[in-house]
Amino acid sequence: MAATVAYARRTQGLVWPNPSVGALIVKGGVVQGRGVTQRPGGPHAEVMALRQAGEAARGASCYVTLEPCSHQGRTGPCAVALAEAGVKRVIIGLRDPNPRVAGRGEAILRERGVEVVSGVAADLCHAHHIGHVRRVLDGRPQVILKLAVSQDGCIGRRGYGQVAITGEGIGRRVHILRAECDGIMVGIGTALADDPLLNCRLPGLESRSPVRVILDTAARLPLDSKLVRGAADVPVWVLVGNGADYARTDALRDAGCTVVRLATLANGRIDPLVALRALGQRGLTRLLVEGGASVARAFVDRGVADEVIISRGNIVVGEGGIPPFGDRGIDFFERMPDYRLVARQCHEGEQLQHYRRERG
Repeated sequence: MAATVAYARRTQGLVWPNPSVGALIVKGGVVQGRGVTQRPGGPHAEVMALRQAGEAARGASCYVTLEPCSHQGRTGPCAVALAEAGVKRVIIGLRDPNPRVAGRGEAILRERGVEVVSGVAADLCHAHHIGHVRRVLDGRPQVILKLAVSQDGCIGRRGYGQVAITGEGIGRRVHILRAECDGIMVGIGTALADDPLLNCRLPGLESRSPVRVILDTAARLPLDSKLVRGAADVPVWVLVGNGADYARTDALRDAGCTVVRLATLANGRIDPLVALRALGQRGLTRLLVEGGASVARAFVDRGVADEVIISRGNIVVGEGGIPPFGDRGIDFFERMPDYRLVARQCHEGEQLQHYRRERG
């Protein structure tokens, strides 16, 4: 099952709103077929694996990270396809919480005489499919908050543009993360100060850049920004408040951006949860939130930072430094009982820590 999950990562970030499912068909100790979910409208993982296996699928076992679908959509039910191909046993990592499936896939298989084993490496499969689970149960994408922090606990310096805090090793890891997410978000403050591209620039992964999402209450994103000028190549979604000037939002639309108008709070800001549910309605399952300090605080305070990745550089920002969480310090995640450290990596003396909230 671990190999099946690893194979499923091949299309993570490419197939939303569908989950990126992996399937391996095994017979006689040999993998006969491999499959992963194709882009929307294309075959699901089980069908891809069956096509590769051919007649070898008869009497074989199929390992699949998520319960095979049981309904007719743009493609046929995978549970039926497995049974009709003569697969003898199906090993499932995670039952699908989608009400259209939710045990029906297993039931179809059993009714057709296929042995079903469910819940194998369930925690591993849940972690892989957490974006799908979050969207189905909560109506929003899984949020991964990423912060690059200096030795003195700052993410930047007031009055300056982007400050390079970490080196190439951490940078490569961040770009891989971008490639595996459906969307990436920054606030308008970061967009104005840094004029970022927010794409994936690793060789061979340029086509896997996520949707760029800007939290921009007053529609201030400049038309000559790199984001807007590149909207035809990589989508840009601008989340604006209900009071945003219509001339500005029309100009952004004319430039190729998608503008989503949302209700605002009494303080004039957009509620992070409202923004996330709007993104969930549009199909996003995994959202990387990269900046800046006000956005990071808002997502943490609202309780919607599901995962936090902190990369610690070797530089000292010094005077004018911006601590992302004020007096709380960056280490307060270690003191919060609902977060736990799930991974720690080192790159040339720099450190990356990955925290995840317990299920809920």
